[in-house]
Amino acid sequence: MNEKKRPVLAINGGERSIPEGFIKNWPPIDPVDEEYVLASLRGENHTFGPNCTAFEKEFAAWNGNQYAITTNSGTAALHMAVYSCDCGSGDEVIVPAYSWSSSATCILHHNAIPVFVDIDYATMNLDPDKIEAAITEKTKAIIVVHLHGLMADMEKITRLARKYGLKVIEDACQGHGARFQEKKSGHWGDCATFSFNQNKCLCSGEGGMFVTDNREMWEKARTLWSFGETRSPVESRDYHAYALGWMYRNNDLTAAFGRAQLTKLDRYLAVQAENAAVLLEELKGQPGLILPFVPEGHQPNWYNFTLRIDPEAFGCPSPTFRFRDAVLKAVRAEGVPTGIWQSYILPRMTVFQSRNGYGQGCPWICPNARNVIYNPEAYPAAQKHCETHFGLTTPLRAPNGTGVARKVAAAIRKVLENAGELNLEPEPKK
Repeated sequence: MNEKKRPVLAINGGERSIPEGFIKNWPPIDPVDEEYVLASLRGENHTFGPNCTAFEKEFAAWNGNQYAITTNSGTAALHMAVYSCDCGSGDEVIVPAYSWSSSATCILHHNAIPVFVDIDYATMNLDPDKIEAAITEKTKAIIVVHLHGLMADMEKITRLARKYGLKVIEDACQGHGARFQEKKSGHWGDCATFSFNQNKCLCSGEGGMFVTDNREMWEKARTLWSFGETRSPVESRDYHAYALGWMYRNNDLTAAFGRAQLTKLDRYLAVQAENAAVLLEELKGQPGLILPFVPEGHQPNWYNFTLRIDPEAFGCPSPTFRFRDAVLKAVRAEGVPTGIWQSYILPRMTVFQSRNGYGQGCPWICPNARNVIYNPEAYPAAQKHCETHFGLTTPLRAPNGTGVARKVAAAIRKVLENAGELNLEPEPKK
């Protein structure tokens, strides 16, 4: 009896699993987007115009918040959140050791100091059981990142914050519509931030939103957002700076695109959930592959479908990232758009290792600051994640459906079932 012939990996000259052009780009553009954007383009105000104020009201209504401020980026919204929580010179803000750099550099923007806490490897989010050990008399707030659209354990974190009188900032830049215990992101902390850049579940090209249910925090954030003024561009401005301010406002054209996409967001999130369910089912039980973990009480938005490789299952020697990189290249060769979301843990980044954000050692040597040292070895779960993960975004998104998800899963299985054919890149010479 003849054995079934093993398929040749595309990276080694075999046929691609997914044809060119089969997976469509995000976001899909339709007449709704054209109507909103063209109306803005033909309007009279292209700075902070009527679409901006409408976007704030509509997003606040969609998410269920009392106040919202549309910004030119999620990073700007994060800085506004730090400021609105009264974090300043010498104050410390706890943040996960693995996230996008903005989750921590926003703390530096107002002379406060990031204090890193390791992640829980299973969820990739801030480990709530490791926060208390990082709290000092200088701690002012906790930034909680809902990474890849899965909310952190906000019950444990907010309980700890109340115990120590700390503010909680939700970095929900990837968390649109995600839920924990049936509450949406943006409703557990004192304030929250969202991003609308190209990759986000709500895309307006660039842009972001600051939300809160606290009027005082909203007013404070709005001052930082517009030159330190106390009146918004739609009010009678006196053009007087009352505090240190930036220019973080959105513009009418971008807000119009965001409004159009918001009308379709619930449908897009449903598509992502359907595609993720197919990937989970199709990849279940695949040896050497660690699937996304969704704890009880969580409803992720599936911003990203993050996979981890278990190199030991393949008998792969250290360093583990070499095998992960070989898998990643082979999966890409099969036609799957995939990549490594973040290659470095935050404490390993130069800005923190050099402790020289503003020059001359500031803010770490500024008056009132404590001597905070960053040892990358103190965050093993974050480092392990960096070396083993790769992720899928576009295949989850509309207009791609479950047929795309099945082909993507088949391509990943093909690579892992033929992992012996992979060529590892040689280690760089020291």
